[in-house]
Amino acid sequence: MLRLPLSFALFIFALSFSSCIKTKTKGENRLGIEKSPYLQQHAGNPVWWYAWGEEPFKAAKRANKLLFVSVGYSTCHWCHVMEKESFSTKEVADALNESFISIKVDREEHPDVDSVYMQAIQFFRKSGGWPLNVFLTPDGKPFLGSTYFTKENFLLLLKSLSDAWKYEPKEIEQFAQKISMLLIQYEKPIPSEALTDWVFFVFFKNIEKRFDRVHGGMKGQIKFYPSHEMRMLLRIFERSKDKRPLKMAETTLAQMARGGVYDHLGGGFHRYSTDPQWLIPHFEKMLYDQAALASAYLELYQVTGEKEYALIVREILDYLLTDMAAPQGGFYAAEDADSGGKEGAFYLWGLEEIKKLVSAPELTEFVKAYGVTATGNFETKNVLSLQSSFYRKNRSPLLEKALQKLRTERNKRQRPHRDEKIITAWNGLAISALAKAGAVLQDIRYIESAKKAAQFILSFNSDHSGKLLRSWAGGVARHSAYLDDYAFFIDGLIELYHATFDFTWLSMAERMQRTQDELFTDKNFGAYYASTGENQSLVVRPKEFTDTVVPSGNSISALNLLRLGNLFMKQEYRVAALKIIKAAPEMLLSYPEAFSQLMMAIDYSLDRSKEIAVVGRLDDPLTRRMLHALTSVFNPNKVVAAGLPNQPGIPLLGHKEMKRNKTTAFICSHSVCQLPTNEVEKAVQLAEERNPYQLPES
Repeated sequence: MLRLPLSFALFIFALSFSSCIKTKTKGENRLGIEKSPYLQQHAGNPVWWYAWGEEPFKAAKRANKLLFVSVGYSTCHWCHVMEKESFSTKEVADALNESFISIKVDREEHPDVDSVYMQAIQFFRKSGGWPLNVFLTPDGKPFLGSTYFTKENFLLLLKSLSDAWKYEPKEIEQFAQKISMLLIQYEKPIPSEALTDWVFFVFFKNIEKRFDRVHGGMKGQIKFYPSHEMRMLLRIFERSKDKRPLKMAETTLAQMARGGVYDHLGGGFHRYSTDPQWLIPHFEKMLYDQAALASAYLELYQVTGEKEYALIVREILDYLLTDMAAPQGGFYAAEDADSGGKEGAFYLWGLEEIKKLVSAPELTEFVKAYGVTATGNFETKNVLSLQSSFYRKNRSPLLEKALQKLRTERNKRQRPHRDEKIITAWNGLAISALAKAGAVLQDIRYIESAKKAAQFILSFNSDHSGKLLRSWAGGVARHSAYLDDYAFFIDGLIELYHATFDFTWLSMAERMQRTQDELFTDKNFGAYYASTGENQSLVVRPKEFTDTVVPSGNSISALNLLRLGNLFMKQEYRVAALKIIKAAPEMLLSYPEAFSQLMMAIDYSLDRSKEIAVVGRLDDPLTRRMLHALTSVFNPNKVVAAGLPNQPGIPLLGHKEMKRNKTTAFICSHSVCQLPTNEVEKAVQLAEERNPYQLPES
């Protein structure tokens, strides 16, 4: 951790700085013309905010002022608190307007800005979060940052930094230069040929050390959803047949879906848990969480066959279709934690309130099922959590009636604010989850919704040349797309092909991959930059491999390329995927759990991945049975192509004829195929062959 210069490191502890600051009468808040819901929330502030762009950086250089960059998003609770306490007040506005050039950034519109500055503050802090408040030199180099400040501490900081810049600017510039050099030198690639199955052993042992054996997830007071880690544990189980990783994944996912972090009335997961028991959530709901968790529960269902997990998948996706779907297609970004100015108010219940809504027998059953008490578990109210002896799959009629009555009553309440941006990357995650679930659960609603969302992205979140744009809001799509937008959308298109076997989606996936290659490839070292490089105000062009609240774009891309390589039988795609893996930071070898999504691509590359061709008419009942059997089982390291022999555009179907004029499956690995079969069970058996390994003992 870097040591801050004393002159501005002690600001938090200073108690006697004067807050008398001269004011100016000129200036303006420039956010009124922005479409971002988050920027609109700050459009009425007395702070002279700029939106992100070249203009504020030019202004800072002209005036020789420090830059203040505040990053957040519209459903962020502590962003709301700081906006009310600080940015809406004259004292703070005067301090910022006098001595700083201030920029407001929606992290969801500019993830590269968020990524670079989050990494910067973690060089001298151990944690980050939102709002993310960062100070830069006039030439754009970050030197200090943190998350939420109280108004008093923020005013002390502004005064301290203003004085420091007046009297010792060289000290700040030197420290900023050190931070910039660390950002540039941050990643050291994996040594060539270093990856073997041993990396999965390290992954498992690291997770095992931190695992909460009672409640699931990683030990800690605050718990985020380890959806990527759990999916990787399922892959380790699949190849090792060791039940320890399966038990960890199932314990975690089962406990999460029983806890108060899950919305038992409306479906979907809140932002994270504020306690180890998954009981009291931070009440935001994010689109990317729903997509990631739906995929995790779907895979757990495939592994175990347990109906409870399929029901959880349906509840999550039905929440998206009911509450987060835009009429014209696509899915909104998030729902706020607050409603009526109070956190969680939409979701909380008092016992007396419930008594007025349900019958006595229904009340008895409901109280037992969801742990309701007179004193409550959150500010005298109750966050509903499913108790240990109750399950979704066998709810009693009394419980169903009570749930319906509470849903009806809750719908009369003031709903939380909904951020109605349609973000390409997050929609790609949702499209992927919906398409996979539609195929496995044989529910056409999910596939049709995925298709509608994909069509929205192609129609509205792209420019006249066909390049993707980042987000749509207020009827306008803006900002060049990032790597995540392309990678996640390509993943969704591949899954749409697997759900429909309509070549249109696969063709579009390859076209988008070519565009991604043109815009983001690091031609010197392999892998992809996170942005196109248009943003000249950042001190570094980021390249990301670790997972955050969303998976890494490079990691998703590696798996996309491996799958496209198998479907189109193009070795250059596999070569590009392996370059991504080799370009990943050496830290992966010691802490692979930070790279869970990339680990899935590594698993694909080291396993006996399958290219499966099902040759026959798509409307033939035998074809449909064959395809469902192959997709319903957990077999993540495969691709499937289906259609008539030698169907144009899909090389995997080339030179393969129907045996006895019946639907025929060809199970291949690295272009070497087993004997073709017309038997569904035989096809599934052949497809299940793996490269096994054994986990070390605890």
